[in-house]
Amino acid sequence: MYVEPVIIFRTQATLNEQQLILAVQQKEEPAFARLVADYQPMVYNTVLGLVQHDQDAEDIAQEVFIQVYQSISSFKGESKLSTWIYRICITKSLDWIKHRQRKKRFGFIQSIFGSSEETTLQLPDFHHPGVQLANKERAAVLFKAINLLPENQRIAFVLQKMEGLGQMDIAAIMNQSEGAIESLLQRAKQNLRKSLHDYHKTD
Repeated sequence: MYVEPVIIFRTQATLNEQQLILAVQQKEEPAFARLVADYQPMVYNTVLGLVQHDQDAEDIAQEVFIQVYQSISSFKGESKLSTWIYRICITKSLDWIKHRQRKKRFGFIQSIFGSSEETTLQLPDFHHPGVQLANKERAAVLFKAINLLPENQRIAFVLQKMEGLGQMDIAAIMNQSEGAIESLLQRAKQNLRKSLHDYHKTD
C-alpha cells in the first residue's frame, strides 16, 4: 500500500547554531533575519558600552550586521558564533572611536578637546541597559571613568560587567590568555576606583 510521505518543514526558529550559520552562508534571508533578532541586543549593548552614544551605537550595530552578512562565508567555526560577532563589534567600535578622536584633534575646537580627560567631559547623555543605576549622574560619572581606561582594559571591563561574560569567553574574544584577562580586569577596577575617588574628591 502506498503511503504519502510526511514532509516536515523546519522553520528558522528550530535551526541550531550550525544550521543557522550554514543557512546564512547560503544567503537565506529568513536565516539572516533570525540571526539579527538573536544577536541584536548583544551587539547594540556591547557597542554602546564602548562608544557611549545611542545613535552612533545604532549605526555601528547596523555596520556590524552588514559585516557579518558579507563575511560569514569565511567563518570556519573555530570559535563560537557569538565570539566572532563580539570581535566584529569591538573592531567597528574602536574604528569609530579613533575616527571621532581624529575629528576632535583636527577640528576647530582642538583647544577644548586637547586631552583625554577633557574629552570625557563632553560625552553625551545616554542610558545603557547593562548599568542599573537609579542616579543618572552616577551613571554618567561611571562611564566617564570607563572611557579613561586603556583600550584593552575598557574592552575587558565592558564585556565582563555589561555583557556578563566570564573570563574564558573574554579571553577567546580578545585572543588572550585567561591570566591576561584577569590582570586586565584587576587593573581596570583599580583605575576606576582611582578615577571615581579623584572625581568625588574634587566635586
